[in-house]
Amino acid sequence: MRRRSSVLAVSGSGEELGRRLRAGDLSAAPAVLNLVESTAPAHRDEIAALMQSISPAALGGEARAHLVGVTGPPGSGKSSLLAQLIRSWRADARTVAVLAVDPSSKRSGGALLGDRARIAVDPADRGVFVRSTAAGGRLGGLAPATRAAAHALAAAFDVVVIETVGVGQSETEVAEVTDTVAVVVQPGSGDVLQFLKSGIMEIPDVLVVTKSDLGQVAMRSRRDLNGALRSLGERDPRVVAVSSIEPVEGFDDLVAALDEHRDRLDIAARRLAARRASALADFAAEHGQRGLRALGGRRAALKLLDDQDASLDVPALTRALEAASAA
Repeated sequence: MRRRSSVLAVSGSGEELGRRLRAGDLSAAPAVLNLVESTAPAHRDEIAALMQSISPAALGGEARAHLVGVTGPPGSGKSSLLAQLIRSWRADARTVAVLAVDPSSKRSGGALLGDRARIAVDPADRGVFVRSTAAGGRLGGLAPATRAAAHALAAAFDVVVIETVGVGQSETEVAEVTDTVAVVVQPGSGDVLQFLKSGIMEIPDVLVVTKSDLGQVAMRSRRDLNGALRSLGERDPRVVAVSSIEPVEGFDDLVAALDEHRDRLDIAARRLAARRASALADFAAEHGQRGLRALGGRRAALKLLDDQDASLDVPALTRALEAASAA
């Protein structure tokens, strides 16, 4: 399959782009995306250099950003919600990057929808970066490029959002990469029952009921979600109702709920788990089930990753898996 990303022009070396991100140069974001999306063999070392240059060792700690996953079924109002969330974060002087995961084109391998025009942002605002990324051939999955982009942009932006369509593996995979996961629910759509059936209720850190302007229908969905959460016992995600139409409602509460969740986290442990999950995903994308079998299966691969130095970046962890599989 011929991929669009293999021919993207890449401006700047991986080390240079990493240096720009460390300095807070938000204008490096497009070139960073072009590099991590490239499938050209010549760019593999540059991607590794980029990731090493924004690793915790290079940054002197974990990246500054709050990594937020936003997922939910098509039509649940994610794009409108994100547009208002961006406005709220920008009003607080936070810079925001959004990676919107779209289905992949069978012809080009790129995202079908291109840059996410349906998330309404001010094109003159240099503190906001929105880019569509391809799902990488799996329904609802996260491509290695999306994971790499999120890790990289976290060095420069205050908030990095991964938005996915809530189908397939997206909920589980976005939870592996991000600090906080918000699952969006459309009132009156049967989403609550569907979540209970599928086990998705174990994933969100914040549940967002959209279209609260619908009144009783939205409030009923909120009550149903709170009731469902009580049945789970240990899980305690916040349930927030919002309306994205004027006058907008609930977004101060939503921002507060996202921030409160992050404040409770052991960020170092969460990010370490994210890097190891990304390394395993990258290895599986490159080597498939045969590669995993060579390691003794997924559980053995995770054990091998757990034994690696906590300061290693994703490409270094991936190389460790490749070395073990070849041994």
